[in-house]
Amino acid sequence: MKILVTGSSGLIGSAVVRHLTAQGHFVVRLVRKNPDRSRGDIQWDPTTGRIERAALEKLDAVVHLAGEPIFGLWTAEKKQRIHRSRVQSTEFLMEALVGLTHRPRVVVSASGTGFYGNRGDQWLTESSGPGLGFLATLAQDWEKATELAANAGIRVVNLRIGVVLSAEGGALKAMLPAFRLGLGGPIGSGRQYMSWIALDDLVDAIGFAIENDSLEGPVNAVAPEPVTNRDFAKALGAALNRPSFLPTPALLLRLLPGGFAKETVLSSQRAEPAKLRKAGFEFSYPDLPSALSHCLSGTR
Repeated sequence: MKILVTGSSGLIGSAVVRHLTAQGHFVVRLVRKNPDRSRGDIQWDPTTGRIERAALEKLDAVVHLAGEPIFGLWTAEKKQRIHRSRVQSTEFLMEALVGLTHRPRVVVSASGTGFYGNRGDQWLTESSGPGLGFLATLAQDWEKATELAANAGIRVVNLRIGVVLSAEGGALKAMLPAFRLGLGGPIGSGRQYMSWIALDDLVDAIGFAIENDSLEGPVNAVAPEPVTNRDFAKALGAALNRPSFLPTPALLLRLLPGGFAKETVLSSQRAEPAKLRKAGFEFSYPDLPSALSHCLSGTR
């Protein structure tokens, strides 16, 4: 298949490009600058909507992962960039795809478990309603931006992605220095649930969503065994053979501007991959110890 990937330079996107290419697909990257024409790159400007539309013809699938990183100080300007980079760029891309003579048959577009807001120990499936807060509103707007494509007959999968585990980037990479020094531990009370997924399983799930016509709409891209933050810290310490009992006070984190900590590391989402499992997807790393062992192999 001919598959377009946005966000191809990021942690997830670069892994998706490698995986799909290894599977024998022809992967085209949608990039903002320095397109490599020898490999078929297409250029766009996600802030203005300018895109090389003719080059989008005859795509079989689109994997849309582009967006401003969530991590960082949530100033008003940062939050605006996060929202615009996801919602406005998605609207532009969907408009371009719908206007094609030969449209792709499927769009797999990123979203997040932040859709559910802070929900304590409640089990969350794709049919659970949205929560409150910046990330919940962002995810709702992000998914709504793909409706134009869905209404035009393109199968759309909105992957509500949890915390992606990889030693190469993201939250786990940020945690490793402290935990390797024996200075890691739970955040706040540690009772908040983390819905996580190993990077390799996420990449496989994206490929599965492209191929499986039964999947559409919101799909929780999370492992089947979410854990509390306290249990995550304990498992990471065990994987590194280090103590992991030093807590990070919630009060200190709440001082960060814009509600960043409140909506990320202190928020609780206990999501389950109901649609993926019903469709027959098999996780290579369904439990946290196996996922951490895989992610950390060769890095200790």
